[in-house]
Amino acid sequence: MPITTDKRSDGRSPSDLRPFKVTWEPMGFALSSLIVQSGKTSVICSISLNENIPKWREGDGKGWLSAEYRLLPGSTPQRQTREFLKLSGRTQEIQRLIGRSLRSVLDMKVLGERTLLVDCDVIQADAGTRTTAITGAWMALYRAGEILTRQGVLQRNPVVRQVAAVSVGLLDGEGFLDLNYSEDANADVDFNVVMSPGGHLLECQGTAERASFTRPQLNGLLDMAEVGLESLFASQKASLEH
Repeated sequence: MPITTDKRSDGRSPSDLRPFKVTWEPMGFALSSLIVQSGKTSVICSISLNENIPKWREGDGKGWLSAEYRLLPGSTPQRQTREFLKLSGRTQEIQRLIGRSLRSVLDMKVLGERTLLVDCDVIQADAGTRTTAITGAWMALYRAGEILTRQGVLQRNPVVRQVAAVSVGLLDGEGFLDLNYSEDANADVDFNVVMSPGGHLLECQGTAERASFTRPQLNGLLDMAEVGLESLFASQKASLEH
């Protein structure tokens, strides 16, 4: 049954983010790792380092970042089948989005001819898995850059600015921030917004699922997303201080 726009299923106002929580270093052998939670959505993000780069990039003195994303079995009400050699189109799309988003805030010259490998594995999915993965992976990536700098592997942190992502949507013509599954499943319009501080948009993915939308509605959704992302930037910084 579609939700009503006067009250969300979890009691939030339309412009509220879900509760945000970070648990650091659940994986002892990764360069950096965390579990990021956005409401009931939980993603484990880890960073590894390879002392090589793709063949096509060799010789230019610059590094690379590659991202992988998976829904783990048990992360959804019906068990997800593990994806091995043949990835679904959705999985490929999401891991490419994560990779593009993180590469946009990296100084590849500082990294040198090395590859940072980002793994985002969804432990529990209640919508917003790609946006939560980007927001969490950035924190793990920044911490990895700090570690490599302290170890003397790099001269400075190659992460030059923040990036975070959030979903917004229209339900019965009203804007909602950070959709959970029941909202996402019933949204007329669904958007994922990736941004750096200062309103610098990196990517917008939007679809008219059940109804078209107007330019003023689009502007309103982007305004709502920007306010939510500013809050996520603050949460990222606070989490890195612990």
